[in-house]
Order: sequence, then structure tokens, then C-alpha cells
Amino acid sequence: MRLTRYTDYAIRVLLYLGSHTDALASIRVVAKSFGISENHLMKVVQDLAAAGFIEAVRGRNGGIRLAKPTDQINLGKVLRHTEGLDELLECSTCVVAPACGLPPVLSEAMAAFVGVFDKYTVEDLVRRRQELRSLLTAAQSNAIPTPLDAG
Repeated sequence: MRLTRYTDYAIRVLLYLGSHTDALASIRVVAKSFGISENHLMKVVQDLAAAGFIEAVRGRNGGIRLAKPTDQINLGKVLRHTEGLDELLECSTCVVAPACGLPPVLSEAMAAFVGVFDKYTVEDLVRRRQELRSLLTAAQSNAIPTPLDAG
């Protein structure tokens, strides 16, 4: 299974915020750190805020931050939210659906895939906070795409 760019950006936001828990961050800084579009990131941030993963603080000194501690943000929940993981295939209109054995196979595969993400939290991604912060700061000041933006 391939995750969407939307999920990629959502995880990047959580990575950034999880490694910078001491202050509010701006969408501009996060976007610049990863060398990605501010406009695309804005949509992702609004969605993550509406879902309760992050908080958006309005005003002159506003910004974004995690809504919960890093160890309480489960990656499986994030994935289910951003990917809308209901069905891998739309089988209801297929002529062989009543007799086909594929839907339970797909369901099992999806459960196994998401089950791996269920074992981890944002904390697992940001354990090396200082190193992450250094890399993100360097990427921001160089304004070059990071390896995470490839593909």
C-alpha cells in the first residue's frame, strides 16, 4: 500500500511539532523546513486541528502545536483519519461480489498494515529530538528539499 502525499505531509507536521514541543510553530516554518508547499500544508494543518491531533492558536503570536503529548498520538489513528481507510476496493458494484473471496483478504491485509502503525506513537518518531531539530533547522536555513520530500 502506498500512503498519500496528504498523509506524508500530516506525518511531517506531527514530526516537526513533536520535536519542537517548547514553542508554537508556524505553517511557514514547517513548510520551509521540509521544502513543501505552504498552501498544501495549510489544508493538512486545518484538518489535523479539526480532528484534534494539533491545536491552532490564532492571533499575532499564534501558531500550531500538538494537542496532546507525543506519546498519546497514535499513528494508526492518524493514518485512519488521513487515508480514510474504509475499503481498498469498491466491491459492492462488482458482478461477482456475492461469491468472491477477495473482500475478506483485503480486509485482513488492511488490518495487518494499520496494525503496525497502531503499535507506534509520535513519540516513537521523535525520540532523537535534538538531531531532528538540527536537521530541520539546517533544512530551513538552506531552503532545500529534504530526503523526505523525494517521491
